[in-house]
Amino acid sequence: MQYLVVIEQGPTSFGAYVPDLPGCVAVGETREEVTQLIHEAIEFHIEGMKEDGLPIPASHSSSAIVEVEV
Repeated sequence: MQYLVVIEQGPTSFGAYVPDLPGCVAVGETREEVTQLIHEAIEFHIEGMKEDGLPIPASHSSSAIVEVEV
């Protein structure tokens, strides 16, 4: 299964979250680190849902780049 991951760069770190898995987040010092950590967080999150007998949500989120003049 594939999930959309949003990665945001802050002043001193990177953050990531998964819109289709509320509460599934990660923070890292680099883009590469946060990408690895969110991958692990998704696996951990889904495993916890399975253990709790909860349905695993399908991915419904998508993304688009919108160009505007500034």
